[in-house]
Amino acid sequence: MQQTIRIIGIDPGLRRTGWGVIDVSGSTLRFIASGTVKSDDKAALATRLCQLHDGLLAVLDQHRPEEAAVEQTFVNRDATATLKLGQARGIAMLVPARAGLRVAEYSPNAVKKAVIGVGHGEKAQIQMMVKVLMPRATFEGDDAADALAIAICHAHHRTSAPARIAAAS
Repeated sequence: MQQTIRIIGIDPGLRRTGWGVIDVSGSTLRFIASGTVKSDDKAALATRLCQLHDGLLAVLDQHRPEEAAVEQTFVNRDATATLKLGQARGIAMLVPARAGLRVAEYSPNAVKKAVIGVGHGEKAQIQMMVKVLMPRATFEGDDAADALAIAICHAHHRTSAPARIAAAS
């Protein structure tokens, strides 16, 4: 009998951090839940980071994942926006790590390749393939769908050598 592993995928963002929880048993994926943690864009940065922290902590407390996967930050032309995204990503990695979870990281291209078969694709393609892979999946918006895609990517790569190395560091 296959062991079932619960995985949370996290798509970090300062305004909206998407999350998706799946169960994996062998090659079978089962949708558990998804959603978005939002921060108040009128609040101070420290307050917003606390809102993300508290929201993710509540999700972990409710769904009790055993492993976590977070999307790596891409660098864009706006250094300030990239720095703020990096801070939100720090929260997305800190919360599961403090809960004792193994945290793996995946590039956006690796996530897309795992879910849609190629390293570049549109949000609509990701959402469609998440629904194909898990027909009972529900999600509101791109952030939750992306988080489910991150969890699916981790389910496919969690036993690979690079995933073990990333999780150990």
